[in-house]
Formats: sequence, structure tokens, C-alpha cells
Amino acid sequence: MNAEGRSRLDQMPEWTALGAHRAQLGEPQLRDLFAQEPERAGRYTLRVGDLHIDYSKHLITEETLLLLRELAAATGVTGLRDAMFRGEKINVTEGRSVLHTALRAPGSAVIEADGQNVVPAVHAVLTKMATFADRVRSGDWTGHTGRCIKAVVNIGIGGSDLGPAMAYEALRAYTHRDLEFRFVSNVDGADLHEALRDLDPAETLFVIASKTFTTIETITNATAARAWLLDGLGAEGGTSRSSGAESGGEAVAKHFVALSTNAEKVAAFGIDTVNMFEFWDWVGGRYSYDSAIGLSLMIAIGPEHFREMLAGFHLVDEHFRTAPAEENAPLLLGLLGIWYGNFFDAQSHAVLPYSHYLSKFTAYLQQLDMESNGKSVDREGRPVRWQTGPVVWGTPGTNGQHAYYQLLHQGTKMIPADLIGFARPVDDLEPRLVAQHDLLMANLFAQGQALAFGKTPDEVRAEGVAEELVPHRTFRGNHPTTTILATELSPSVLGQLIALYEHKVFVQGAVWNIDSFDQWGVELGKVLARRVEPALTDGAEVPGLDASTAALVTKYRELRGR
Repeated sequence: MNAEGRSRLDQMPEWTALGAHRAQLGEPQLRDLFAQEPERAGRYTLRVGDLHIDYSKHLITEETLLLLRELAAATGVTGLRDAMFRGEKINVTEGRSVLHTALRAPGSAVIEADGQNVVPAVHAVLTKMATFADRVRSGDWTGHTGRCIKAVVNIGIGGSDLGPAMAYEALRAYTHRDLEFRFVSNVDGADLHEALRDLDPAETLFVIASKTFTTIETITNATAARAWLLDGLGAEGGTSRSSGAESGGEAVAKHFVALSTNAEKVAAFGIDTVNMFEFWDWVGGRYSYDSAIGLSLMIAIGPEHFREMLAGFHLVDEHFRTAPAEENAPLLLGLLGIWYGNFFDAQSHAVLPYSHYLSKFTAYLQQLDMESNGKSVDREGRPVRWQTGPVVWGTPGTNGQHAYYQLLHQGTKMIPADLIGFARPVDDLEPRLVAQHDLLMANLFAQGQALAFGKTPDEVRAEGVAEELVPHRTFRGNHPTTTILATELSPSVLGQLIALYEHKVFVQGAVWNIDSFDQWGVELGKVLARRVEPALTDGAEVPGLDASTAALVTKYRELRGR
């Protein structure tokens, strides 16, 4: 059923049936569910590529899963999925196709947008990226003074930063260790300052990531980086800003490349458009790091590993596209999110990777999920009457255990969580550090058990705890978790994980009947900021400021001595 022909979600009989089922369950206990289903631990698992997914510790029965799948069928999830893969314009408010899956399709695939097969263009850009990455990695690409590049600075924001920065940290074990990589996104000058303060301009390459080449934070930082480069080269007896636009342009062309579609703006900045790497308007920013936006990552890990990562993405794409509903992992995870958000009133979702290399993974998922499904109107522009996207949060274990796990275990909130771990540490870890990996994973498994089953008052008493302390040392358990295990964190596995979450987010947006692929909420604050800035710098009058904001602008100017 297409969106235009849908009833309101909360009027559908499948939705009502789930509500009745939730009421009938009352307060289900995981201890009881496991006692009633001795085979539960084996039954509620899925294997997708290298990912082993255990969802047995959820407050669900077979009837729950059946009713959730019936809701997915009634809301047309598979139809919208197939339309996405066909290149139809399912981003309704912007009239665009949604084809991030084409970025990782094999060269033989045919995927059309506006009647054109986009796959050849995708692979042409990948080939161009690989050629450039190999030149930088080998030392063949040199800066303006003839010295090899030793540092790569990616300047972007949002998806142009979060994706490559996350993936670089995740795959550090696969990176070119003789090259330094830094990522700048914040318009706060401190971000750029700290990234550049110990670098040599003659050995630094800047990758400027902006589709339109007009993103104010990115272009502001890029302009400051250009000035830093030219000043530094001038101090070395190279090119300076005062030596003329032509020679300055030559220096910029050797130290800056662009990830953009706006050749005119790129050229005006001084970047040789030969070194502009294209992507397309059917690639949303938060889905883009496997496109040209991943150039910094490709330089870091090399083209071969980058293609392995793309193959991991594609593996899960194909699984999502073809697997039956009862075996479809993204569908299942998306529906579990619906179950807790809409029928248990869960407000947030924790993602807890037990890997230091996934330190930025949850921050990446925050944009993927919250920018996609943080919507309050449906695809027809009608206000929704049901909860949509959750707040996504978390940090790597075991750090979080000594911070917010207290709330997870003994707080009052329903917070479903994902626990992610790997059987083997990275290959280049020192032998004495490899031994710590078992302790790390022991914590993952222990936390999953503790969250699910807790500790009853009688169990606490049996340990000889004083009666007045029993309530304080009781853990009610019943906190649902999904555990995702893989052998190791490889480029392919990272691609599989990201695609799994991409499609989970898609499923939830489809059920809620919202457009998961626009982000108009990002724009209002940016527009207002451009209006407010002149008031801060020269005291200009800004019409339309509320009294509180106007007073804050006045106080700011006072504190700046203006």
C-alpha cells in the first residue's frame, strides 16, 4: 500500500492488535519467558553475513513477532523498500531518489534514477578516488614544494564529517600508519586550530567535503585553512598570499581537493576541478561516507579495504532486499524499536559497542537515526499522533559501565540497548594486550545477563546482605538488549553494521509513514545564524529577534568589549 492510500497508523487494525497484545502481556518477565521457552536462546537468533544477532533477551513472544510483521505488511514496508531500490523518488518533500545502496552495488548492476543507470558513474568515481588515494599513499602526489604528503585534514560537517571520522577510528588497524589523519567540522576556530597547530603546511593535504560548496561551516573552515597554508608556505620561501593569485592558486591546487558537485564554486576557491570528486543529489549526507565523501578514509585504509567495506554494505543490502520477513534482520530490529517506542513508551535507545575502535560509532548513528526519523508530520504533511524516532546515545564499554549503566540497571526508564562485540582483537595488538580482550568481552556478556535478569530480593538476602540494604542492591532486570557479535572488526564487518542500522531506520520511518530522507529541521537555526551574526560583529539591527535573544546579543557584545 502506498503512503497516499494509507490510513492513519493508529487507526489500523494491526496497530490496535498490537496495543491489545501489549495490554494482555502486562509486565512480561524475561525470567519467565526463558523458563517457558527453554530453546529461546537458540530460536531468537539470526545470522547475516558475519553478524550473529541474538534478540532472545527481548520482551517478546512468537505472537509479538507475528503481530509486528503484520504491521509491517499493512504499512507497506516492503513496497517502499522495493521502490527505494528501484530508484523511485521516495524522498517526497525534495522529489529525490534515495540510492545510497547504489554506492556499493557491483559494476554489473543496473540501478536507475531518472531513467539513467547510475552504477557506471559510481564506479568511475571510485576508480578516480582509488588512483588519487594510491598516489597520496605512495608519495607520488607531492605538495607545492615537492614534499610528500604526511597529513590529511578532512573538512566537512554532518555526514561529510561523522561518517569518514567514525570509519577512520573504527578501521585504524587497517590504516597507513605513516600518514596522519584529522577531521575538522566545528565552526569554532579551536577545532581547526588544534587540528593544524603541529602540522607542516608543505606536507598537508586538505579534503573539503561539501556537496554545494556553500555549507557555511565547511567553507569558513576551508577559507581559514587556505590562509594558514599560504601563510605557512610563504614563510618557507614558497608561495604567499602576497605573491599573486596565480601562484597562490598553484599552491592551493596541490594541497586542496574537493568532494562536491559545484565545479564553479570549487574552481573559484582555487581547487583544480580535475581534483573534484563527484557525488549526487540522491545521496543523503548521512548515507554518504561510502561515496566520494569517503576519500579521506580510502587514503587511510587503501582502495582494496575500501572496496571490502563496500562489499559488506552490499551484502546486507541484498539481505534486506530479499530475505523473508521472519529472517530479515533490519526488519526485525526496526520492528523491535516500534514495539518499545510505541507500546512501552521508550524514549531512547542505547548503542553500546565493546570496542575502543567504535568510539565514534554511536555519534554516527545519532545523525543516521535522529536526523532521519526526528519528524512530527507524516509523508502527507499531517501531524503524527504517535511517537517517532528515539534519542540514540551511548559510548564504548567498559567506560559506560562506570558512568550511566547505573541508570540502565536501577533507573526508572525503559531503555532498549544494543551490545556489540568481537571475538578477536585487531591483529597488531601487542600479545600482552590481547589477553585483556577476554575481560572486555566478559563484561559485555555479564552486562547483557545483568540487564535482562537482574537480581531478586531473595537472591540478595541469600548473600547475607542486611535487610535495610536489600532494596538498594536489588536489580529488577527486564531491560531488553540485542547482542551483535562478529569474529573481528574488519572493513567488511563495518559495512555490514552500518547497512544494518541504515535499513533498520528505514523500516521504522516506513511504519511511521514519515519521510526519513529530508532534514528541514537542520535549516532554521542555520538561516537565523546568518541573520544574527551581523548583530554580533557590528551591532546591526536584526528584525524579528525575540526579547530574550536580543538581550543575549547585547550581553555578548558587552562581554566582547564591543
